Amino acid sequence: MSCCKGPGYASPLDAFHNGPREELLYVICVQPDKTKQDYVATVDVNPKSSTYSQVIHRTYTGAVGDELHHSGWNVCSSCYDRPELKRDLLVCPSLHSSNVYIVDVGTNPRKPELHKVIDGSEMRSFNCSFPHSVHCLASGEVMISTMGDAEENGKGDFVLIDSKTLKVTGSWAKGEKRAKFGYDFWYQPYHDVMIATEWGSPKHYKKGFQPSDLSNPDIYGTSLNFYRWSTHELIQVIDLGTEGYAPLETRFLHNPKAAEGFVGCAVLGNVYRFYKNSNGTWSADKVIDIPAKTVLQGGAETKINALVGDILLSLDDKYLYLSCWMHGDVRQYDISDTKNPKLVGQIFLGGQIANNDLNVIDDKELEEPPKPVIVKGKRLYGSPQMIQLSLDGKRLYASSSLYSPWDKQFYPQMIKEGGWIVKIDVDTENGGLKLDEDFLVHFGDEPNGPVLPHEIRYPGGDCTSDIWLAKE
Repeated sequence: MSCCKGPGYASPLDAFHNGPREELLYVICVQPDKTKQDYVATVDVNPKSSTYSQVIHRTYTGAVGDELHHSGWNVCSSCYDRPELKRDLLVCPSLHSSNVYIVDVGTNPRKPELHKVIDGSEMRSFNCSFPHSVHCLASGEVMISTMGDAEENGKGDFVLIDSKTLKVTGSWAKGEKRAKFGYDFWYQPYHDVMIATEWGSPKHYKKGFQPSDLSNPDIYGTSLNFYRWSTHELIQVIDLGTEGYAPLETRFLHNPKAAEGFVGCAVLGNVYRFYKNSNGTWSADKVIDIPAKTVLQGGAETKINALVGDILLSLDDKYLYLSCWMHGDVRQYDISDTKNPKLVGQIFLGGQIANNDLNVIDDKELEEPPKPVIVKGKRLYGSPQMIQLSLDGKRLYASSSLYSPWDKQFYPQMIKEGGWIVKIDVDTENGGLKLDEDFLVHFGDEPNGPVLPHEIRYPGGDCTSDIWLAKE
């Protein structure tokens, strides 16, 4: 076992083999009632605890209308060689207000407290809004991707926060060429590259999903943006075309010397593998294509696409997991051959078909529609969206909220009943997913009414928060 130096773990396999079992979850909770506050819920997931699978604390923002979404750390495993740094602050940007909430999880991990609020005006002063993904850098700085300009038009950018003063210091990107849209990002210093993805124009998608918007290149993005890490310049753009509408979550392989990774394209349910060519350029190929389901709705035929909401990779780079927010399933793919992912596990936990009782006319994958799912006496309204894997790869947690305006549009019953988190047990040897029938965190009876759980973090880091640097 490696000795503990700075924050995190010495390598992905160190975390995989030696990391502790998670005992707490920090869960972003969004209030569908915009007159009430969002918060970070602390959930007890220690099976030996008397409060197992319960919310044991709530850290409120102190404001309304935030739309908390993703979160990340002040420092992570990229700072492992810096023993003076401590992973003790959870950084929580909000889409609508552009406020960034810094939560102290170090002083009392079971009862985190709000440490600082970075007002959205700081971000907008650099012509940025709708902050999304958070990653710490080896410098100790925090970088957050942003999706809009100050007026909420589409704009791909990145803001830096000083880890000591916790002030927004400016934009990371340099050069004349800028990405049209923004969303997620993952950096890989060994190959001097960062990949960034695209959703679309915030002022449009915050009003809900309109299929007609897809044909407008000023509303939805379809590109992967590659930056030179050392100079912060956008050096290559790969347009995935109509098959790549809204390429959202992106993950390099955890191996810090790997020159490939994956990106989930939400709308049509495709996953692309991106990889480095011998000449130093990057390419992307579609490696997973989830077929749409044809249903009869209101007397007319329509297609329901998968909507890949989240993807992640196990720390040993053996499996890729993804959620299909419209179809209602979580999938496990063996990626031992990264060019040919093999589906080895699948579980349905709600979705449009199960929740809306639509008449399925054509389903290229299933012989019969999935049935509604009941866990501990509660029917799961909505669908699995964000996923988080245990360090050892044996437990997969899934939460149900995508984004409250879209939740209200597609799963109104979840708004009334509240969202949920379930636990899926994973066969790490042969592949396979099984629902833990004894675990449910249901957010229907929260103090201020039902809420919508989104991203999940563990104290100490997880499969989607930490980036490792290669050791020469």
